[in-house]
Amino acid sequence: MLTLHYAPGNANLAPHMLLQRLGLPHRLVEVDRANAAHKAPAYLALNPNGLIPLLVDGDLVLYETAAICLHLADQRPGSGLLPPLGSAGRGEALKWLVWMSNTLQTTLMHHFYPARVLGDAYAAAHADVAAHVSAQAQALVGTQLGQIEAQLQRHGGAWLLPGDRPTVPDYYGLMLCRWTRNFPGDASPPARLRPGLAPWLQRLLALPEVQRTWAAEGLAAPFV
Repeated sequence: MLTLHYAPGNANLAPHMLLQRLGLPHRLVEVDRANAAHKAPAYLALNPNGLIPLLVDGDLVLYETAAICLHLADQRPGSGLLPPLGSAGRGEALKWLVWMSNTLQTTLMHHFYPARVLGDAYAAAHADVAAHVSAQAQALVGTQLGQIEAQLQRHGGAWLLPGDRPTVPDYYGLMLCRWTRNFPGDASPPARLRPGLAPWLQRLLALPEVQRTWAAEGLAAPFV
């Protein structure tokens, strides 16, 4: 039995959607972020970074969302969540997953948590600078989302990679696009308002495994 430690709508969404698609037996353990349960000694003993999500698979303890997603996809090699080992498609899938994790997700974190860039004390003393960092990161997110749009347009398919079913990067991308749902202003609007992303996002939202994930985590519209 797999155990996913999660907080509703957090970075656990991508692993949770994969669990739902694969039908792997699992249980969810909600982490009480409001009371900093992810910083408590018991949680830090499992993930010293104090971040969510966390997957326990027997004696294996995994953190880092991308690593969890890869591990889950490997449980069912024939699921189509990743192209075959050694194929060009596999390399393309890994490229997009690592880019989303290391680049797009990092930029989103700079938008939501500019103090992590500036330092808590500096950000508190210079709120205008923190706001500028957040705004600049939001604008950069818009540019980065354009790369996903370009990929979808490049091959004209329904999903990020050519094929008739979504792969791991599609679910990861949906999770990150959700984080833009309350972006203010017109410079970098929410992903759902981008013509090149909206049809792709709607296809993902219509998937049964995505709907089950949203319901299990108690998420309400707007989903992205």
